[in-house]
Amino acid sequence: MAHVPQVKIPATYMRGGTSKGVFFNLTDLPERCQVAGAARDNMLLRVIGSPDPYGKQTDGMGGATSSTSKTVILAKSEKADHDVDYLFGQVSIDKAFVDWSGNCGNLTAAVGSFAIYSGLVAAERVPENGVATVRIWQANINKTIIAKVPMVNGDVQETGDFELDGVTFPAAEVPVEFVAPVDPNEAMFPTGNIVDELHVPDVGTFQATMITAGIPTIFLNAEELGFSGSELQDDINNSDEILNRFETIRAYGAIKMGLINDVAEAVSRQHTPKVAFVAPAKAYKASSGKNVSVNDIDLNVRALSMGKLHHAMMGTAAVAIGTAGAIPGTLVNIAAGGGERQFVTFGHPSGTLKVGAQASCVDDRWQVDKAIMSRSARILMEGWVRIPGDCF
Repeated sequence: MAHVPQVKIPATYMRGGTSKGVFFNLTDLPERCQVAGAARDNMLLRVIGSPDPYGKQTDGMGGATSSTSKTVILAKSEKADHDVDYLFGQVSIDKAFVDWSGNCGNLTAAVGSFAIYSGLVAAERVPENGVATVRIWQANINKTIIAKVPMVNGDVQETGDFELDGVTFPAAEVPVEFVAPVDPNEAMFPTGNIVDELHVPDVGTFQATMITAGIPTIFLNAEELGFSGSELQDDINNSDEILNRFETIRAYGAIKMGLINDVAEAVSRQHTPKVAFVAPAKAYKASSGKNVSVNDIDLNVRALSMGKLHHAMMGTAAVAIGTAGAIPGTLVNIAAGGGERQFVTFGHPSGTLKVGAQASCVDDRWQVDKAIMSRSARILMEGWVRIPGDCF
């Protein structure tokens, strides 16, 4: 029986922050995949190796975790004062589903580099030596992000001595600035409250800070959930009962945030909102064996992504942490010790991360001007991915 041969598509495999993903230039995609729809989704699913009932993504580029089941499509920007349009697709591992509802803050760190390599940034905006300021339009959430990409002798500088917990080897530092992550006309707190009582049938009632900054996030107190805030992945991910409880909380939180109308809709919106739990600073041993002391951090935060505890921290959730940390009275701010603060350093399963935000209250509404953090990025492989020609 004859079968349709494979086709090859130009692609670059990159690490950005603590995530990895397959990067594409929009114009390199098959024509019918250059627009949103089933063809594009099916192509990305096959590239990553999903859906995989074995949960391994062996027949694709995915790494069988939420951090490594990611895709990025870039194009020369059509927005004024922007260099590149950035579209992020979170690919489900075990379902035939690509979630376009949010951004990946970690991979954002690689967007500027890829854009420069691909010629998507005008040559006059890229210095021979120094720092290239890449203006990114995040097309999933319609926000501006600025990446500061180091340049040496006309090339992106990827090597360096910047260490990022959750990443094994040092690399060049890439500061990333999330400009106005919450539009002043939007509600940063969808319920209108800094802290809510979130009632979850058959699970309990919890204090919750529900915020839309970086990515919609539900913050809970670790103690109310029976945790210390110093848990590692195996403490959470090895229990289906715990994971199901978090997913139920996430679904009811999504309703309260106005993201869905019924808990059944949460299945098709896996990427957002995120769920995280916070606790006052407490010493612990990170997954790398590194000892994190109370003096290293302001608070502990653990976050779930795509139904599992994240091995480090999602970049967009870090934006939410930094923003909530800057606003007195949120659960994040209280766990960090309260008061006004422009930066928080939090402990996550792989170590620590410092993130800053500038927030202000105008006419009884909180708004944030920007959130800032540093990541790193590098190309792991470049060439083509191959997929069966009839899969999309």
